[in-house]
Amino acid sequence: MSKKIGFVGLGTMGFPMADTVKEVAELADEAIISMVRDYSQNLDVIFADKGILTTQNTDGKTIIVMSTLSPDAMNQLAARVESESGLKLISAAVSGGRTGAEAGTLSIITSGHEEIVRSFAPYFDAMGSNTFYYGPAAGNSQVAKLVNNMILAVNMNAVAEGLKLGKHYGLPEEEIIKLLQVSTGDSWVARNWPEVSQWTADIALAVLQKDLIATYEESIKHNLEMPFNALSSIQLFPSKSSVFPYLKVTILCENDYI
Repeated sequence: MSKKIGFVGLGTMGFPMADTVKEVAELADEAIISMVRDYSQNLDVIFADKGILTTQNTDGKTIIVMSTLSPDAMNQLAARVESESGLKLISAAVSGGRTGAEAGTLSIITSGHEEIVRSFAPYFDAMGSNTFYYGPAAGNSQVAKLVNNMILAVNMNAVAEGLKLGKHYGLPEEEIIKLLQVSTGDSWVARNWPEVSQWTADIALAVLQKDLIATYEESIKHNLEMPFNALSSIQLFPSKSSVFPYLKVTILCENDYI
């Protein structure tokens, strides 16, 4: 007999991963997935007046948070959920973008109660092609996700900067991308440049910027030198703005950096 999973957060990546959400916590058999953007939205989903904790029949169920939060925020969220309810919480951040969500090839980056994570392997296998486990602390998977996204941002800026040089000499962008994809400059960014170059301020770049800021805060907290993260972060901004609007990646090939 198949089991029902509750799913909250049908955004760019969430929508291809599920269909509809209705009376999530009540109807779910054992798990409720949260795929909302940030910490405050997770607080609303779980603790607000009509949140998960206000429903009946939640004891023994698990909240699977697939959002990217700071490690401390995820640990705090897990501690609060488990101290105020009969629910458990595990972290399962995802990587792979919209195309990965649509194709079911996401990387699932997990941490939390190991026996619960292992028991939900069929769920993760349905959404992704690779699942990783990083230990019992819920925030551990968030560290791994921040590492991934920091490297993603560095690669994005590297590709954009290379294309900027090529454009200066009149080289066709499409041919540069083809070169990168079969040469030592290859990366996920180069292989998916048509998608990456269309990332916009209100969705993908905003989420990435949030993760870069979280990584910066971790580096300050633990006295870690991470200059490429800081540089990648500010290069997503135009040079003369006090409100920091995000740029499409393609604009980075045309305008001067900060």
